[in-house]
Amino acid sequence: MERIAAALGDGARWRIVELLVERPRSVGELAELTGLRQPQTTKHLQTLARAGLVTVFPLGQRRVYAVETAPLAALERRLRDLVETAGAHAGERDVIARYRAAIEAETAAADRERWADGRTFSFERVLPAPRDRVWRHWTDVDLLASWWAPPPMTITECVLEPRPGGRAVLEYRDAEGRYRSEGRVHTAIEHAHLVFDLAVLDAAGAVSFTGHYDLSLADVPDGTRLRLDLRITDTTVEAAPYIAGIGTGWERVLDNLADTVGAAHITKDTTDARTKG
Repeated sequence: MERIAAALGDGARWRIVELLVERPRSVGELAELTGLRQPQTTKHLQTLARAGLVTVFPLGQRRVYAVETAPLAALERRLRDLVETAGAHAGERDVIARYRAAIEAETAAADRERWADGRTFSFERVLPAPRDRVWRHWTDVDLLASWWAPPPMTITECVLEPRPGGRAVLEYRDAEGRYRSEGRVHTAIEHAHLVFDLAVLDAAGAVSFTGHYDLSLADVPDGTRLRLDLRITDTTVEAAPYIAGIGTGWERVLDNLADTVGAAHITKDTTDARTKG
């Protein structure tokens, strides 16, 4: 497929194939129709032949070339697969487009220090798992690392110590760099309530802004209702891209959490059933 794409990536060769799909043609005819010299046309035809796109028929003193449709059909199928895959993941592109628009809007608003102080965000989810399991996914280091970063980020350190004064740390990275937040836990009521701060640090270790988080968990018939309230302070002008990503980022992260605790719940139920059996 790479050879086919490379062969068709040249404008002259593409034009030659367009002419050959109409009917077989000689080198001289192709040269005349494309405006190329015959040696150039021959080299292009040789490249297309190596990719399996054309076949040559020696007819006495003439050499006539004809197109091979099988590679074109294979390319068509591959392109159709790419289009269908892109369509199935259109939401990922939409996320990036919304994030870009949000960055532009926040950058325009960031005209002074503390420009976004006091801004609040609220998120809710009903998670298909009991409160104790949801709580562990917030307070157990390994479980926390399984969901607390949007793709394609990789968590390198995360801690939420469930006690007043406990450490709160989130560090993750991608191909572009490392991102770190640090803070403290203020309230921890087991399986019910967690209040903590996280200061987002820039590359030099200075605070870009601070997030004040208030997490509550409540029993509901379908599992656990999670509510996360966030208020930001200490915002710098440079924090605009971070502020722009809060809404989209937390929506995606909480989706990760819902999928993770749901999968864990299914696994446990299956294991319990086998044990009882």
